[in-house]
Amino acid sequence: MVRVRGLKARQVYNSRGEETIEVEVEAEGGWGRAAAPAGASKGAKEVAYYPSGGVQEAVRLVNQELSEKLKGLDISRPEALDQELSKIDGTESLTRIGGNTAYAVGLASALAASSALGKPLYRHLASTQDPRLPYPLGNVIGGGKHAGKGAPDWQELLVIPVGARDVREAVRANIMVHRLVGRLLDRHLGGFTMGRGDEGAYAPPISTEKGLEILSEAVGRVSDELGFEIRVGADVAASSLWDPERRVYRYPGEGVELGREEQMERVSEWVDRFRLYYVEDPLEEDDMEGFAELNKAVGNKTLICGDDLIVTQPRILREAAEMKAVGAVIIKPNQVGLITRAMEATELALSRGIVPVVSHRSGEPPEGHLSHLAVAWGGKILKAGVLGGERVAKANELLRIGEEIGFGRMAGLP
Repeated sequence: MVRVRGLKARQVYNSRGEETIEVEVEAEGGWGRAAAPAGASKGAKEVAYYPSGGVQEAVRLVNQELSEKLKGLDISRPEALDQELSKIDGTESLTRIGGNTAYAVGLASALAASSALGKPLYRHLASTQDPRLPYPLGNVIGGGKHAGKGAPDWQELLVIPVGARDVREAVRANIMVHRLVGRLLDRHLGGFTMGRGDEGAYAPPISTEKGLEILSEAVGRVSDELGFEIRVGADVAASSLWDPERRVYRYPGEGVELGREEQMERVSEWVDRFRLYYVEDPLEEDDMEGFAELNKAVGNKTLICGDDLIVTQPRILREAAEMKAVGAVIIKPNQVGLITRAMEATELALSRGIVPVVSHRSGEPPEGHLSHLAVAWGGKILKAGVLGGERVAKANELLRIGEEIGFGRMAGLP
């Protein structure tokens, strides 16, 4: 047993300079500290980030209420803690304490327990006895809510080294693609300041289509140099483009509007043209039927991934699985707040043949704990950016875990 001695919370800042909560947990024989991330593109079905008083109220709740109520609790496994947090909050969407509060308390507690038990976090929270390393998926050209006016309308143009034989090759490949894209953008634009969005991706004044062309060229050249296949992916973040009143997808950079069928046609065309390995949120977050239709049409060519559609909720994932709406699902623990609920969603995905993509948020703390969660839960892909200190922290932690379990123990991809 590992019992809580005390909790302490404070306000800190994430990689975007936003206020967030950081929690320290002191336990018998161990100690842990964790901060919560935040997304710019946030699904409407996510739990509440914070109580009505914001970060300051969350800090007060931890220091004055949770610290007392959780004192003496056995945190050797996360289930007891999450049950207590759910009981204290009393709401499905964690509106009283906030999902970010619950996540920071849960992760800090897991770190304290793993420290006390003498295990790395990925072994302490393991739901598999055969730990494998996920393939890194990273944002190279950013648009939408992750970049400024004039950048691509699709939110993320991504790279994934699907043919890498070990994690060292995989991390290096993504970095090489990122660097080459910078040079190609500079050449195409006749000079580029190398400005980046909040995930470390370039934010150039180009269309989505041109961005996919440039990224495809870079991927081809680096694949040839390294001798294994690297592929392009995309996060459309279609809910950010969706106009619910007019029921069209508005592309402000292009000055065009696409109906539902036209949006699906565009995605299908670009899947073929750019050999997209992965397409996240190609349709707005309430169109489960559209996801199912699109997945049926192109799911044998690409991974149709749900983020805003599912928001890491097991009950929504069950519906998506029954409808065959997705081939992959984003796992963002703070979308549901509770560590065990994110674990449940990952295990459910694996049982239904859906690829779990354990993912960062655009506003991240500068640490690598997410890599441990991905390995612990059997995530096949880790979506955590390419460059930027808070993104490289995740890649470096993958390398450290690879040193322990074997650099070549990669997760299987479809």
